[in-house]
Amino acid sequence: MKTTTSEQFNNIIEFRQAIYNDGLTGYRDVQHELLDALLCGRRVHSYAELSLSPVVCRQWSSIYTGIRAGRQNRKGVRQLLYDQLPAEGGEVFALDTTVWPHPSAQTLENQVLEHSPAINHNRHQAVRGHVYSSLCWVPERGQSWALPVSTERVPPTRTATEFGLKQIGALRCWREKQGIEEPDIVVADAKYGVKFLAGCSPERIIGVTRLRADRVLYGPPGPYKGRGTKQRKHGDRFDFKDKESQRPADEIIDFVDERWGQVRLSVWHQLHAKQDAETVFSVIRVESRLERPAARRPSTLWLAYRAPDGYSPHALWLAFDHRWAIEPQYRFRKQRLHWTLPAFQRSIRCDRWTLLVDLAYWQLFLARDYVQPAPLPWQKPGRTLTPGQVLQAFAQLFAQLPTLTQPVKRRGIPPGWPKGVKRTRPKRYKVVRRGKR
Repeated sequence: MKTTTSEQFNNIIEFRQAIYNDGLTGYRDVQHELLDALLCGRRVHSYAELSLSPVVCRQWSSIYTGIRAGRQNRKGVRQLLYDQLPAEGGEVFALDTTVWPHPSAQTLENQVLEHSPAINHNRHQAVRGHVYSSLCWVPERGQSWALPVSTERVPPTRTATEFGLKQIGALRCWREKQGIEEPDIVVADAKYGVKFLAGCSPERIIGVTRLRADRVLYGPPGPYKGRGTKQRKHGDRFDFKDKESQRPADEIIDFVDERWGQVRLSVWHQLHAKQDAETVFSVIRVESRLERPAARRPSTLWLAYRAPDGYSPHALWLAFDHRWAIEPQYRFRKQRLHWTLPAFQRSIRCDRWTLLVDLAYWQLFLARDYVQPAPLPWQKPGRTLTPGQVLQAFAQLFAQLPTLTQPVKRRGIPPGWPKGVKRTRPKRYKVVRRGKR
């Protein structure tokens, strides 16, 4: 059921009130003003410039204090975001990681060397920084909205797959408490692979992940022939790059898609990886024939999934096509919401700032049906507003939204650094290198 304009505006007010009353527990006024400063959409070159926003009533030093000494009810905020999800199963969530680079920060703990995309096409570089895992709800296919329901920093002692499965488990437990029995769909990229499928129970979460084009899988071992001391674990070889090793597809689906043109899905069941013979899954080979220049033709896509009986491979491929939205979401957060702009000296402050960016993104989504589009002369108006277009028009709402923060109380002249107290140099931390030596 589609909400009316007045109901949508009331949702924004209630969402902001819940953030102020329950989500921000310490230095809530300055944190809430920082949240509004992000929604103004001003281009800034440093974190201190956010204090020049017309919605910030405090001085530039206060916004540093708000992140340094502020407190947040992370559990309450996560439940607030869960409540924004539709009260029905079958929703599509995207799981991925991104890097907040800190190339010169020596006082930040738990930094790792992580591969990150470079400017050059198909190139990666080792980046020093924090790795954040995001579980995002993607409401529409082909749109650039990916709503973060959980964004957390991955510690060096854990892998992205382990941490992502933890986030999925917390979401599913909450959904089951609300009486939602139908499993949701979580789509992931190739770096998660078979371990991600092994951690997803098809009755609770349907996992769909991309596989690399050079993978080699194996079929069922077949019946025991009575020779040898042990039963075989692996059957016939299934090489993605060798078509002669591939048995005939168990199912072939041909259709025409509005985005990808003529599409063929070839499905094989009962396959497994050499490292984990107990996790049996199905594989989809996606071939598109969209008329594009040779340099832009989409390559063959390999997907793996585990789902209960009755789920169509076509529906699961459509669900995986939702995953694209998480890529422009990361870019928008970093470029327009200034996620990676501040240079904090503690990792916990990076986490607090990340939560504020998540809440700002959610407010843009709640306001997309209420704001009046204000495209620039060179921008084409669209049916569904993008996050950038909503950000351009969000400032017009501040005159209609109730004021939540308290007036500024002048504290007088600050005493400064106490005399006779020596300054200690902050502790330095080394970068953690993942993997074996």
